[in-house]
Amino acid sequence: MAEMKFLEVMRGKTVFPPPIWMMRQAGRYLPEYRETRKRAGSFLDLCYDPAMAVEVTLQPIRRFGFDASILFSDILVVPHALGRELRFVEGRGPMMTPIKPQDVDVLDRSLFHVNLEPVYETVRRLRRELPPETALIGFCGAPWTVATYMIAGHGTPDQAPGRLFGFSDPEAMEALLAKLAAQSAEYLIRQIDAGADAVQIFDSWAGVLDEASFEAWCMKPVAEMVRRVREKHPEVPIVGFPKGAGMLYDSYRAKTGITTLGLDWSVPLSQARRLQALGPVQGNLDPMRLRAGGKALEEGVDRILEALGDGPLVFNLGHGITPETPIAHVEAMVQRVRGANR
Repeated sequence: MAEMKFLEVMRGKTVFPPPIWMMRQAGRYLPEYRETRKRAGSFLDLCYDPAMAVEVTLQPIRRFGFDASILFSDILVVPHALGRELRFVEGRGPMMTPIKPQDVDVLDRSLFHVNLEPVYETVRRLRRELPPETALIGFCGAPWTVATYMIAGHGTPDQAPGRLFGFSDPEAMEALLAKLAAQSAEYLIRQIDAGADAVQIFDSWAGVLDEASFEAWCMKPVAEMVRRVREKHPEVPIVGFPKGAGMLYDSYRAKTGITTLGLDWSVPLSQARRLQALGPVQGNLDPMRLRAGGKALEEGVDRILEALGDGPLVFNLGHGITPETPIAHVEAMVQRVRGANR
């Protein structure tokens, strides 16, 4: 059997038209997702129910035939598995009890993999049920991004509580990030053991950091995660997505060791070409172009393919699809990417 198109690109090969998938492709823009979510009762129940998590992961594959499928879960299952309280409030998102510096040393790792066993079971079932040509991506949040939610207790516009925590108590921040890096790496290793073909590390809040903090809180913990994963699974591709990193993208791959750079929509295509010369890239259509559709969508797709189509590219959005996006626009995007000519 020929290698999956997604994995060919991850190995550095140019495939045209490029493989395509979308961040948050299993989600609220799909009516079948909303129906399953209603039956689940709560978002966390959905994440921890293998049958339902498999169902929502497969829904976009059935509709659009994407080249890759990403495990349905949430980045905050890691602190939840470490004993931190977590709930999702409608209209407000995730809510946690804010962690204090003195709490870092007592994070409970004893039941970590027991708590996450439903996720591993989801991965095992997905690998059995997905089409053989469809890659399965496991994932986790990067330590910095996960830490920001643990510190603030909820999302904030610029993660000021997390930054203040790190500046005020650098030792506690270093300890928290080190623990999250170790546990998150174990989490990814178990996902690979269960059947994931590749993994992605989401650093959704990398863009709020200054250069020194980016080095210490973003790149250093991710580099440790990559080292640990590669010890067990040296050949498995790792995608790093430091959203909003701007010029700091330039050193991210070299300093973390990730395989593929996930690019947000603000990365200029000239910079993306420069980054692609050093290895595979993924991205980076503005999700608002997809939501708008029509000429805005067509021009966005065409520019990316023209700039990056001659190198190793996985076509994706520059962040997750929004719930208001019409399904017809997703269909149009997939058709335009797959119908493209050089």
